[in-house]
Amino acid sequence: MPARTAKKSDTVVRAAGARRSGRPRAATAASQIYSDLRSELVSLRRRPGEPIAEAEIALAYGVSRTPVREAILKLSDEGLVEIFPQSGIFASRIPLAALPEAIIIRKALEETTARLVAERATSSQVLNLHSILQRQREASSASDRDAFHQADEMFHAGIAEVAGYPGIWKFVQQVKVHVDRYRRLTLPQMGRMTQVIAEHEAILAAIEAHDTAGARNCMEIHLERLLRDISATQSVDPELFDKQS
Repeated sequence: MPARTAKKSDTVVRAAGARRSGRPRAATAASQIYSDLRSELVSLRRRPGEPIAEAEIALAYGVSRTPVREAILKLSDEGLVEIFPQSGIFASRIPLAALPEAIIIRKALEETTARLVAERATSSQVLNLHSILQRQREASSASDRDAFHQADEMFHAGIAEVAGYPGIWKFVQQVKVHVDRYRRLTLPQMGRMTQVIAEHEAILAAIEAHDTAGARNCMEIHLERLLRDISATQSVDPELFDKQS
């Protein structure tokens, strides 16, 4: 894998806070390092193909390489990093072949939760979903992609919770890890965030009207777009994708 020039990571900033509270125990440190690195990888703050230096991370957190290695092995199991004994450790490229299946699984599950929410949602629950959607509008107006993505996650998680099956969203989160990385690449596209909000508004309008078929169909249209946009998104940043997976 060709190496990319590494940027100074947010991990260093987060690690400074960990050091101020004292030298962390190995198990605690491994968990924190895993969480921080995973967030950076999924959000693309660490770009696909970028090298990851164990020594730099260990120094930043004030720990030995052991908890860093534990965290990296766990991330490797999730497919977020690749370890090459003779070359080093790299943020994995987005596996192109795995995206359609993950999106189809997500779509099937969330079409169900949307239908159930339309049956069951109370006025206060609908109001809460409106509040989340307003956060997303504000994030879009501020061009804050991180806040936009967080609100997006809250909206879909909220639907699963109101449906009475929050475990569905937990499963979806496991399935969609690489889809989230791909989705991050779509947000800078012209009109993308506005489009997502419009689709969320349609889903919520159907839920509020207790239109079960409409809510399901609107969710299908919303997630189907992810499938259709894979090729166009990959063509913009081909070096970030692994075509062989």
